[in-house]
Amino acid sequence: MPPCWSVSRNIIEAEGLTKSFGKILAVDHLDLQVEEGVIFGFLGPNGAGKTTTINMLITLLRPTEGRATVAGYDIVREAGKVRERIGIVFQESLLDNYLTGYENLAVHADLWGMPRSVARRRIGELLDLVELRERAGDLVIKYSGGMRRRLEIARGLLTEPEILFLDEPTLGLDPATRRHVWEYILRVKERGVSIFLTTHYMDEAEQLCDRIAIIDHGRIIASGTPASLVEGLGGDVVEVRGVGDLQRAQEALRRQGFVKNVSVGGGALRLTVSHAEEAIPKIVRALQQEGLSIESVSLKRPNLEDVFIELTGRGLREEGAESPIRRHVIMKRLRGLGGFH
Repeated sequence: MPPCWSVSRNIIEAEGLTKSFGKILAVDHLDLQVEEGVIFGFLGPNGAGKTTTINMLITLLRPTEGRATVAGYDIVREAGKVRERIGIVFQESLLDNYLTGYENLAVHADLWGMPRSVARRRIGELLDLVELRERAGDLVIKYSGGMRRRLEIARGLLTEPEILFLDEPTLGLDPATRRHVWEYILRVKERGVSIFLTTHYMDEAEQLCDRIAIIDHGRIIASGTPASLVEGLGGDVVEVRGVGDLQRAQEALRRQGFVKNVSVGGGALRLTVSHAEEAIPKIVRALQQEGLSIESVSLKRPNLEDVFIELTGRGLREEGAESPIRRHVIMKRLRGLGGFH
């Protein structure tokens, strides 16, 4: 059954959205709805179709089939209207290292044709929002990774978008800086901006996203609130540590009928089972029969990572990554979009 379309409630709506590259089907008849005013997490293993989907929604790629609207405008027929209502922070930085923070924002405003007086006011407001006013006169090459991300968020907000797309906004940042960047993102949400993001950090997605969709092989395989997805796992999670041969242990446990899923992460085995109190003695016995020693067995609360592994059978960073759009390609495409920078 096709999704229910609404006029004002959803900031993004997609129906049957498809993108093929020759014989490769990157996005496969995807249906998606994102409500206004939420932080929406778009999760999937590398190569699952996340980047391709985003590039269609922001009008960088033309769909092979299907349709989608962003802020109420069709991404193909009304691409210009879409670009006027979105902000973007790409995974790969597009800042000019040899301009100051202020100059990077001013150039962006000029490319959009923003009046100088309006630009000065907006730049000042945004520098305050991301706490960079005191460093606005410094060259960006002197900025830390966290400062660059904050400046990119400010640039994405310069045109007062209705929705901000964030492609792994905290990738490569240390934990403290990641938390600070998220503080600014939450401030953006408080200003009424909808946020569509990808992340490889499950703790971010679980704690901060209002809703989540998981994509695999180009299709949405689950969606809902983080809590509802975890609740829907329908099992307990058991962690086994100190097993010498993890691959052999994994293969042995996969043969056990009571084990729903088993994966390796952080030097430990993680199993999803229906009833942990009954399963733990069976797990120990199965490993002992393989001649494997065990250091510890513990029952843990299921989280979003367990849901993800259960649904996809692998971690976020497994398999080959989607081919990223390199800096010069991005800039060439954006310049060709008539003012979308």
